[in-house]
Amino acid sequence: MSGKLYLCATPIGNLGDITYRCVEVLKSVDMIAAEDTRRTLGLLNHLGIEKPMTSYFEHNRREKGEYLISLMKEGKNIALVSDAGTPAISDPGEDLVALCAENDVCVVPVPGAVAGINALIASGLPTGRFTFEGFLTVNKRGRCEMLKSLENEERTMIFYEAPHKLRTTLKDMYAAFGERRICLCREITKIHEEFFRTTLSEAIAHYEENPPRGEFVLVIEGKSRRVIEDEQKSEWENITVREHVDMYIKKGMDEKEAIKAAAKDRSVPKRDIYNEYKR
Repeated sequence: MSGKLYLCATPIGNLGDITYRCVEVLKSVDMIAAEDTRRTLGLLNHLGIEKPMTSYFEHNRREKGEYLISLMKEGKNIALVSDAGTPAISDPGEDLVALCAENDVCVVPVPGAVAGINALIASGLPTGRFTFEGFLTVNKRGRCEMLKSLENEERTMIFYEAPHKLRTTLKDMYAAFGERRICLCREITKIHEEFFRTTLSEAIAHYEENPPRGEFVLVIEGKSRRVIEDEQKSEWENITVREHVDMYIKKGMDEKEAIKAAAKDRSVPKRDIYNEYKR
């Protein structure tokens, strides 16, 4: 019978955030696969746990992944931990989970801290709908293209960023999104925990004067429905009613459907569009 892979969420700062269940799992497994074995050793020493460990990180994930799969197929239970927080979120743990799925190895999530979620709930921004974008690429062009693709995103957006790239990222975000509310979260659950609620332009000015320190979670408001509707209305004002209706007809709608769609876009009665179109 195959063993299991336990995805163990570890504290992102305050060691008191480890769950009872996670401690019991770490005590019971045959091996712990860690992104940084030295860092994990510090946590295990704090908990009084002694277990065999092996490294599993970005640059050895392929060969080490196959090795861990072979152990679990032999019946070994393995706990996967990242440097901090929940494994498989913005780290190579997702590849190991995919390998488990391919090999019918059972995966058991052991819930706990996630920096992005803690930042979101403390941000003061809408939490009902959100999108997690993780780390942006270091490639300038790729980063700008990704941000541009999110220009009309209505959901609250969550990003991770390193301090040495924060200033550039904020400027790129302002170029892509314009002015938006943002909460810059750092040192979450630690002594110097900070939630800086401001706007993109004010954040840029602040960090020009104050060098950023620590890993950041950026929580940015999505584009409001009102702004999107105003932009669309402005767009429709630049074309005639006939051009508007014909645009939908060219997309495959019949005349009646096209008139209805154009009326909705312009927030006017269908009769007005019909009369104008038939004139």
